[in-house]
Amino acid sequence: MTTQIEGADLVAFQNSYARLPDRFFARLPPTPVASPRLVKLNEELALHLGLEPRALSTAEGVEMLAGNRVPRTGEPLAMAYAGHQFGKFVPQLGDGRAILLGEAIDCDGVRRDIQLKGSGPTPFSRLGDGRAALGPVLREYIVSESMASLGIPTTRALAAVTTGETVWRETPLPGAVLTRVASSHIRIGTFQFFAARGDVDAIRHLADHVIARHYPEAVHTPNRYSTLLDLVISRQAELIAKWLNVGFIHGVMNTDNMSIAGETIDYGPCAFMDTYHPATVYSSIDSVGRYAYGNQPRIAKWNLARLAECLLPLLATNEDAAVKHAQDAIATFAKRFQEAYAAGLGRKLGLLQPRPDDLCLAQDLLECMARTSADFTVTFRSLCDVAANVEGDGCGLSNGFDTAFDHWLSRWRHRLAEEGGNADERRKVMRAANPAFIPRNHLVEEAITAAVNGGDLSSFERLLTVVSKPFADQPAFARYADPPRPDQVVQQTFCGT
Repeated sequence: MTTQIEGADLVAFQNSYARLPDRFFARLPPTPVASPRLVKLNEELALHLGLEPRALSTAEGVEMLAGNRVPRTGEPLAMAYAGHQFGKFVPQLGDGRAILLGEAIDCDGVRRDIQLKGSGPTPFSRLGDGRAALGPVLREYIVSESMASLGIPTTRALAAVTTGETVWRETPLPGAVLTRVASSHIRIGTFQFFAARGDVDAIRHLADHVIARHYPEAVHTPNRYSTLLDLVISRQAELIAKWLNVGFIHGVMNTDNMSIAGETIDYGPCAFMDTYHPATVYSSIDSVGRYAYGNQPRIAKWNLARLAECLLPLLATNEDAAVKHAQDAIATFAKRFQEAYAAGLGRKLGLLQPRPDDLCLAQDLLECMARTSADFTVTFRSLCDVAANVEGDGCGLSNGFDTAFDHWLSRWRHRLAEEGGNADERRKVMRAANPAFIPRNHLVEEAITAAVNGGDLSSFERLLTVVSKPFADQPAFARYADPPRPDQVVQQTFCGT
């Protein structure tokens, strides 16, 4: 039985979502676990949330992170939502293995959700056990913290706890709970849940809540809901551009996995590309490549169109006018994405004074990389050194490319020479846009296998240390920057649910 922590709270929750109507969620405590043990605590994040790491590391703190205890100010709930999963609409999904404990105000005055993932069954579990295995918990911890270090909006991992229990998937696995922090856990699918029921009053409640929490600049505009849609589209366009510029593939871009706040959320079969190709897919459940690397902008636009459909009753009293508002808004996505994507590529190539044909230059490089199976991260990081010496020999970068790359390299050097400027400053900008270290799939699998099969967390800790400084030279961890050998290549990643 989950108990309540008496006395001084480990977390002083302030719970705005719990003030919404009861049909937005199901109230219930997490399901206790047998023997919780702390695997990892994100002390830096804890301090930013105004929490005391030493208190969280105590037996009482670990029991809270496992779901065995709930602070007095906590109001645990499972959120209701729907969603399109691989294009097929499911009218009721919801938190099937997660419990929102409450909301904390961080040191910047920002309201943040604190959620337990793997905390037991809820009314939305759909016959699932509501639990999580250690492997997927460690994967989300590593990848979400890597994304944060890369400067990409994301949910974050506060803690990982093993449960002392076994979960059953294809094989028996050690159970775990992830404590996840987010600007909120509201999704496009949250709006879809109420739209599917024709509950316009709930859609308005939800939209007002989202505006107050995430988009207060919309409050005093002529139509706050139209402005809300525009702002969500803008954030998503920028987010997807950032994904592409580091070679990230979400893997399951269902509408229930897209945050209204514009954060990366729900790390399942996610991966960073090794060799570049726009059709790259790792997810074992994406058999047709719907969510392939290069498809992500198109899918984001499709998902945003589903949000626009939900908001139609709020956009205008006349249906035709509402549809026109929605269509006009969605039509802006392509330009917003392209601008953000081109700006990111420009920084990666050291083009500090943008020109209209820069995107074409960048895409020609990507085509060369796709033809020759060049490593995405290594190629761009290597260009940083080449850019610092425009007259140099390419630092051996041409090795492995075809002759078209030599022609591209000449064009790029000419473009840099025309722009001029300080070579060291250009290299600095490029190194801040081109990470040396990403959580490569084979390294993530290596860390997970050691932890799950042997209880050895040293590989997990080392990888976490490396990806927390993705742009820095780390000679002691040089192998973590290398592409996988042929025998190390990971072909598929798995959801873990």
